[in-house]
Formats: sequence, structure tokens, C-alpha cells
Amino acid sequence: MKVSREQFAENREKILDAAGRLFREHGFERVTVAEVMKAAGLTHGGFYGHFKSKDDLIAQTLARSNEDTSALNLVDYAHRYLSRQHCDDKAGGCTIAGLGPEALHQSPEARAAVTRRVKAQIDKLALGSPGTTDAERRRAAIGGWAAMVGALLLARVTDDAELGDEVLAQTRAWIAEKNRGNVPD
Repeated sequence: MKVSREQFAENREKILDAAGRLFREHGFERVTVAEVMKAAGLTHGGFYGHFKSKDDLIAQTLARSNEDTSALNLVDYAHRYLSRQHCDDKAGGCTIAGLGPEALHQSPEARAAVTRRVKAQIDKLALGSPGTTDAERRRAAIGGWAAMVGALLLARVTDDAELGDEVLAQTRAWIAEKNRGNVPD
């Protein structure tokens, strides 16, 4: 049975959504194509109609953004990003924090996708960062986001929830202190 273009596009989105969640939760190597297709509610046989390989799926998954950048203010964003809820939501959380270290060992296409996402996120955060020049705002965005990603990684890898919460809270406080005047209500 032939599917319409609309259904084909919808199925592709289902696959990318399922892959993104599974990859962020378990990593690239621990997730099979069959598991992705099952999670998407589709048959394994349909995979190659959408993607050339698992490497292609990885690259295209990394190219998609799941981060909420509606509030571009750096301190507001840090407040949400460095929450216990975001930390615990590995499957739905930040792709860069969840898969960045693994992406280092992926294909050139996957690395290029990550690079585009990092650049785009820095540009978005720079719009709401403090500073009187574009260079100052960009520096604040890079420093703030790097601190956020690092703190989220540290909080996730420790098996001590109290330490993880401290890392998140202290990084939020540090970002707020560095960006006075942009503190959320």
C-alpha cells in the first residue's frame, strides 16, 4: 500500500522524534534501528525509505532542535535549563548535553549538524544576553551556555542527587550574578 506524501512526511517526523528521545536517553550505540521504528509505531522495513543508514538517522536527528528558546533572556533560560526537571528528563532534554560527547565520535555529517545547532543556540542566546556590544553579548551567551551544558552533564553523571542539585543551583546563581540586571522575577 502506497502512502501519501503527507503520511510519508508524518512517518519521518515520528521516526526522528522517537530516535531523538531514545538516543538522548540511551545513547547512539545502545539503540537499534528496530527499536526506533517500534517506538515510532512503524515497521522496521520502512526505515530505509526514509534514511540511508543509522548514521544518516543520527545526523538528521542531531540536526533537529528540541530546545525551547522562546525566552531568550540568558538568566531566564538558565533558570529553566538548570532545573531538576530538565536534568531528570534525559529523553526530552537538551540534545547537546545528552549526546554532545557521543557526537564527537560520529560521522562528519553528524558533527556538522551539531556545529550548526551550537552556532544557532549561541546566536539566539546572544540576543538576550547582557552587554553593550555584539561581542560582549556573544561572550555572555557562550560563557553562560557552556556553564549550563557543563553543569547539566555534571548533575546527570553523579549518583549523588544532593550534589547534582547543588551544581545546578550554584551554576544558576553564578550565571545570574554574572548577568545582573537580567534576573528573572
